[in-house]
Amino acid sequence: MTSPARLAFLLAALLLSACSSRAPVPPSVAVPSPSPLAEDVLFRAIGLVGTPYRWGGNTPDGGFDCSGLIGYVYRDAAGLALPRSTREMSALPAPRVPRQQLSPGDLVFFATGGGRQVSHAGIYVGEQRFVHAPSSGGTVRLDSLDDGYWRQRYLDARRPLAGERLAHRP
Repeated sequence: MTSPARLAFLLAALLLSACSSRAPVPPSVAVPSPSPLAEDVLFRAIGLVGTPYRWGGNTPDGGFDCSGLIGYVYRDAAGLALPRSTREMSALPAPRVPRQQLSPGDLVFFATGGGRQVSHAGIYVGEQRFVHAPSSGGTVRLDSLDDGYWRQRYLDARRPLAGERLAHRP
């Protein structure tokens, strides 16, 4: 699939899966187009929407937890082996990214257990949305960073696809 066709497909998927009742806030900083590698990550992640949640899961057949989803997508689409836990992922020697400068493929981190400790993560897809495996009984889905729940729990973001390879090909 050509790059323009892939981008059109991605945008169509995002529009069709929109579940927010309010329009996304346009970013105040210009964000570059995703790299071909970031596009591969996005297509793989979006393609897994609807896969069942399973604690400790890391395959489409067995289900995913949040870090299992991220690890699978990056390994499959980008050839990167990332750490297994969200805390280890949040400590990657990858550039930190201000929320206003998020780019597709960035990892976003949340504190869902109270406090400021990382306990959940997702893959940013653009337009203030991210793909994640949220909870027991749920499925992999797209959510908005602007949703009150996620906005209050947002901690940080990292860009694992920036510059040097941060992990190795399996």
